[in-house]
Amino acid sequence: MNKQDSPTILAAIDLGSNSFHMVISRLRDDHFQVVDKLREMVQLRAGLDAQGCLSEVAQDRAIACLERFGQRIKELPKESVRVVGTNTLRIAKNSDSFLHKANKALGHSIEIITGEEEARLIYLGVAQTLSFDDSRRLVIDIGGGSTELIIGENFVGLERKSLEMGCVSYSKRFFPNGELSALRMKLAIIAAGTHLRSIQKKYRDIGWSEAIGASGTIRCVAHIVRDKGWCGDGTITLEALNKLIEYMVDQKQMKAILLEGMTAERSSVLPGGIAILKAVFNQLKIDKIIVSNGALREGLLYDLLGRINHDDERERTVQTLARRYHVDEVQSVRIILMLDNLFEQVAETWHLNEKHRHSLHWAAKLHEIGLSISHDHYQKHSYYLLAHSHLPGFSREEQGVLAIMVRGQRRAFPKKHIKTLPLSSQLLTQRLTVLLRLAMVFNRGRSVVGSIPLTVNDTPKELQLFLPEGWLTAHPLTEADLQQEMNYLEDAGIPIALS
Repeated sequence: MNKQDSPTILAAIDLGSNSFHMVISRLRDDHFQVVDKLREMVQLRAGLDAQGCLSEVAQDRAIACLERFGQRIKELPKESVRVVGTNTLRIAKNSDSFLHKANKALGHSIEIITGEEEARLIYLGVAQTLSFDDSRRLVIDIGGGSTELIIGENFVGLERKSLEMGCVSYSKRFFPNGELSALRMKLAIIAAGTHLRSIQKKYRDIGWSEAIGASGTIRCVAHIVRDKGWCGDGTITLEALNKLIEYMVDQKQMKAILLEGMTAERSSVLPGGIAILKAVFNQLKIDKIIVSNGALREGLLYDLLGRINHDDERERTVQTLARRYHVDEVQSVRIILMLDNLFEQVAETWHLNEKHRHSLHWAAKLHEIGLSISHDHYQKHSYYLLAHSHLPGFSREEQGVLAIMVRGQRRAFPKKHIKTLPLSSQLLTQRLTVLLRLAMVFNRGRSVVGSIPLTVNDTPKELQLFLPEGWLTAHPLTEADLQQEMNYLEDAGIPIALS
């Protein structure tokens, strides 16, 4: 078997608020064949203290799990693995310090994704594992810290929402120590219904032909109602869910409920998840849901495959934004051409790779979207739009880096913004921003002047720029802009020498 015919092995890891999941799959004929699956109930969300920080005990549980996962994927190349953190890592105040240890334990970088990005990937995973036609579907995923609801057709999500309610947080809040009662269940359902009110009218107006459930809570409920004989395999009806709630309340304590195959960890978070599911049925007027085997990690696999095959959701997002804000495409191309030239000269010294080249290209394509608001301080408007928009395909850190690069394209260097990024990204973002600024300086005139003969050399003391003798004299406006740029960078502690 030659290299071209060899199967591709990809791995996806989902660091959820309740469980950590890993799936390793072999790609054959554009379909994934599962090679291995691992799952551990780390219960990260339960480790959040009153100040919103992850406890040392919870971190230790997570790190031990990631070390085991890391052993399984240590031979896989970086580009074949994608790892994402969800709600708890989004909100934990000490998530950056935890991620530093977690990345080391796993041996691969962990991305924190937004709630809407999580919803997009969940829908993609469900869509790929069901025989979807062009009918409209509602997909529901109740996680440990958040609940995602997506309406879509075929493989395209039309409406996505992530709500701050999950089985761990609701069980801890309404059912402490596994205590069950009709009043506790009623209060939990009302609280979840209040969250759902923000979307219920819009979702019901859009409509759907089928409701699909995904992930642990919903799968667990489906198994229970099937085993009790209340519902058929792979479905949950409103009637069956009501019987389950009545049965649980009658027992008064979760520890009194003996359900085959359900672990103590799952039992402890089930009441909150069931309350949320009941509220979803009520508020969205659902009679039945079908349970899917696909979820976030399957979506990660297919999204990763798309990136490998040059079908990147991030590229589509950038193109969509550029069209929406009427970006000058010709100017973007000029800047990209020069960025590629500069990139090639410093890539080895600065340890840059194709991922970083993509970041530069995206910044070049979107740096002027703020002009749609105003020319004055347009770099700040561009930053705001990128920092506060939903960018499908981008992790939270990728979005932050892109926004800061665009913010730093001109005038004062964005040192204070760069310091808000994880330490591992700060120097890299600074260097990419310098390249973008240089490309901007030499293309400010928006005229085709051919290849600009600029060469760069990074030394321990300074970044050296070289231009042919007489070139700046022939381009006095660029000379003035370049001198001003050198002053800005000097103020930021980035010395530039011109020869």
